[in-house]
This record gives sequence, C-alpha cells and structure tokens, in this order.
Amino acid sequence: MKKKPTTIKEIARKLRLSPSTVSRALNDHPSIGLVTTMRVKKVAEELNYEPNQTAIFFKQRRTFTIGVILPSLSEPFFSSAISEIENVAADHNYTVLMGQSRDDAARELQIIQTFKKHRVDGILMSLGKNTEDLSFIELLKEAEIPIVFFDCVPKIDGVNKVFSDLSSGMREAIQSFASIGHKNIALINGPEGLLASQERMEAYKLALANEGLVYSDKYMVETDLTEQGNIQAIDRLLALPDRPSAIVSFNDFVTLDVIKHVRQKGLVQKKDIYFISYANYPLWKYMENPPMGSIEQYPDQQARRAADILFQNIEAKEQLAPESIVFKSKLILK
Repeated sequence: MKKKPTTIKEIARKLRLSPSTVSRALNDHPSIGLVTTMRVKKVAEELNYEPNQTAIFFKQRRTFTIGVILPSLSEPFFSSAISEIENVAADHNYTVLMGQSRDDAARELQIIQTFKKHRVDGILMSLGKNTEDLSFIELLKEAEIPIVFFDCVPKIDGVNKVFSDLSSGMREAIQSFASIGHKNIALINGPEGLLASQERMEAYKLALANEGLVYSDKYMVETDLTEQGNIQAIDRLLALPDRPSAIVSFNDFVTLDVIKHVRQKGLVQKKDIYFISYANYPLWKYMENPPMGSIEQYPDQQARRAADILFQNIEAKEQLAPESIVFKSKLILK
C-alpha cells in the first residue's frame, strides 16, 4: 500500500512537542529556539515530510500561480515575452500557467474561466484579434484577480496595460521610403476591428502628411492575417495601374507571405518593390534578401514591465491605480 504523507502531528509525537511548535519551527518563527528548530527540521527530513501546499495556499489566500493568455505561443514575438514573464515570476517564486487563445474569443474566455476556477493570483494577457466582449474584466475584478494587458490591449481606460506606440516606427518607415524617392506608399493593414490596425492606419495617414504625401484609400488594404488573406491583399495593390513602389505591412509574417508572392510574380524586392513591416522577428537574419526594415516593438520589455505591474498588484494591501505604459516603436533597417 502507498504510504501516507508524514504530518506535523507525527513529527510532534516523535519529538514530544506540540504541533504548533513544530509548525513554527518549520517556518523559522523567531519564537522558537535554534536548537529546537534544527531538531524539528532534522526529523522532518528523516520522515520525508512535505508541506501541505493546499493548506498553505488556503491560509495565505494565494496559489502562487499566474496565468498568461496569448494569441499564439509559437510566434517569436510572444516567445520573447514568455521568457521575460517566467524570469519575473521565478523572482517571486511563482509558477506560470500558459493559455493559447489562437485569436478565438470563445477559447480565450474559456481559458479565463479556467484560470479563475483554479484561483490564479493574477493574469497577463494579450487580446486576440477577434475579441470584442470585455465583460470578463469586471468578473475578474469581482474575484479580486488582477489583470494586466500587454501588446494587444483594450481601448478603454481604467485597466493596467503596457503597449508599443506604433506611430513612432511608422513615421520612421515613411520617412525612410520618402527619403529614397518613394511617393506611392501603401499599407497592408490587419483586421479593421483590431486596435493595433486602427493605430497603424492613423499613424500611416499622419506620417504621409508629415512627408507632404497625399493619402489614398486605394493604397490601404486589409488582411485577415491568414496566408490567403495576405496574398489577396498584395494582389489588390499589384493590380492598380499606378501600383505602390513601397509597402508597410502589418507584421513580419504578412511580409514573408507577400515577399514570396511578389517574387513569383517576377518582381524584385528592393528594386521593383520595397517592404517594411512591424515586429522585427529574428528570422530576418537568416534571409539573403530581407525587407528594407522592420519596426521593433520590444516584446520582452513590454512583458517584463507588465509582469512587474501584475506582481505589484498581487502584493499590494490595497487597490492600486491602473497604469498605462507606452514603449516607442523603432525602425530597424536591414
């Protein structure tokens, strides 16, 4: 038969001490002398005693776990973020539970409900591109589970969020294109309902105006971020009589698809057509002919700052005012 776990009462009987004295000794309470503490810990080791984590969690009202919800765990952008989150969690002796929404709002909500059921002490989250219902924020607030959004954040006040200012990188991208003579500059944007898409579009229009270039609807196309959607978007631009000579795209994965497609069409990158995208994934260093540039959004720094804010809220004795932290994006030329 499987041996039952050793209890504090067994250690107390063996040493002829009270269970409360044993408990204090195991937790290095200052009221217990050094000799007694050493005796208790020695017997506990001999009996293979392990603390009852459930009881500890109940007493401290913590589970020492945080939940992280991301659209995709495989994307290099989020891989970098995960690494920083786990570093911060380890510094606080916390375990990280991961959830992948795959941009599915229903799946995202299911993960949130699971985290809530298992009483995680806090949640870090990057919204999926299809998320519209934010009622879960109030549910978590009622359950006293703090949440901090990063990267893809809700466009509302009163929540903790850390994100990148996309306008600074867009401005640098349009400036770089204009400086080498490009006038027909297009944007392959993401889904209309996505906050990041709205920010890119606004930044694109402003950056064009700053360079004295006129915005035209025909040069702004959308993709659902699938490979087929990306190809359809670039085809719409290539079909124009005065097709663009330079394109800013939503992210590096969009750019990978469109670079492959324009090459199949017989166009030469950095000669017939130029690209700059967002994200600055490490993959470009493995390509012989990368795009002209990519806009760095600092996912590692965003994630670390978001994790710091989360633990501040977990450890605070009273509710803290929500923070909104912005990192400026930066164009990295290739």
